[in-house]
Amino acid sequence: MDGALVRKRITVCVSGSIAAYKAVLVVRGLVRAGASVQPVMTRSARRFVGAATLSGLTGRPVHTDMFAEPGELHVALGRDSDAIVVLPATADLLARLANGHADDLVTATLLCARCPVLIAPAMHPRMWEHPATRRNVERIRQTPGWTLLDPTFGEVASGETGVGRMLEPEAILAAIEAALGLTPEQPGETGAAGQGAILAGRHVVVTAGPTVEDLDPVRFLTNRSSGKMGFAIARSAALAGARVTLISGPVRLTTPGGVDRVDVRSALDMLAALDRALGDGLRGADALVMCAAVSDYRPRSTSPTKLKRSGSAHTLELVPNPDLLAGIGRARTGRAPFLLGFAVETEQGDALERAARAKLESKRVDAIVANAASDALGTDETRAVIVTPDAALPLSGRKQDVGTEIVEFLAARLR
Repeated sequence: MDGALVRKRITVCVSGSIAAYKAVLVVRGLVRAGASVQPVMTRSARRFVGAATLSGLTGRPVHTDMFAEPGELHVALGRDSDAIVVLPATADLLARLANGHADDLVTATLLCARCPVLIAPAMHPRMWEHPATRRNVERIRQTPGWTLLDPTFGEVASGETGVGRMLEPEAILAAIEAALGLTPEQPGETGAAGQGAILAGRHVVVTAGPTVEDLDPVRFLTNRSSGKMGFAIARSAALAGARVTLISGPVRLTTPGGVDRVDVRSALDMLAALDRALGDGLRGADALVMCAAVSDYRPRSTSPTKLKRSGSAHTLELVPNPDLLAGIGRARTGRAPFLLGFAVETEQGDALERAARAKLESKRVDAIVANAASDALGTDETRAVIVTPDAALPLSGRKQDVGTEIVEFLAARLR
């Protein structure tokens, strides 16, 4: 990472959490990478880390008060920064950000920001899972330009374990580079010591969302897929250090930081994009996660003009689309790329697992993530099962958390 951030101006905002000591490590990493770092602290942050430490590392004074200097400091920071990083972000700070508060220098600066903003929460797992925090997190996720670096599973200050531990500094540094569109010179070394590096050096292709089959210029066939699961997997894979190609049907979702997105419309469009991403002999990727809900059929012909209402019955002739995943499974001659498919069914329980095992064999893939339509389509949470030839692993929770579990499963299989 040395030299990767030369001439980049990074504002690091530290809030009051026991995890604030990690901010010192992130600042040190940024300085080593050549960045010009401006530290900002909330009043409570000074109880956990000394301003002299951050000032000594950066060579700059630490700002804590909007009105301590003449002019509009929050406006200048929001205007002049190439990226702003908030770490750790407490539950209180998330609540204030989610509701548009500007009652201190940190919150006011973020409202003025016109650059990528990365927010790394840290808190007790019960606070992270509380419905109020969940609502605030979803508001922050929907804010253009803001990226939430989800906490990980691990031991927190109380000695308890759960999701709430802030990402390790190496993973945060990798996310900053990704947000700035930079590729480390040695990808395998970025975050190698942290959980965020478990897919370093790998190329993961993810498909997401629905496909759309046009009937005429104003009508089309599609399905209820929102794309949220595929985007969650792509985001988690990028945070895990992978180079990620996300092939998406029409959705209204923000591209995750560090992800190369390819937009498509129809099943045939997605097939062409997959051919380009996977390359000759499927050697262009280490793994394919086929999360998209691809239309099984398309109209035999698409009318160039609007089909007029006639008052009588209308017959629509459909022809099958190619089975994209099965085609790749048949074409694969070795063990690469690892093939992970998705199956949305109406079955539940044991019947769902049996349906997944049937697809596992017919499509010649390594694993299938199966879930019931009622648990998957259009929701922010999901229940599913990863089915392999020798196991069935249950998954449940927020799609972003499930996406992280799927990425961890994928990394283990690739090892």
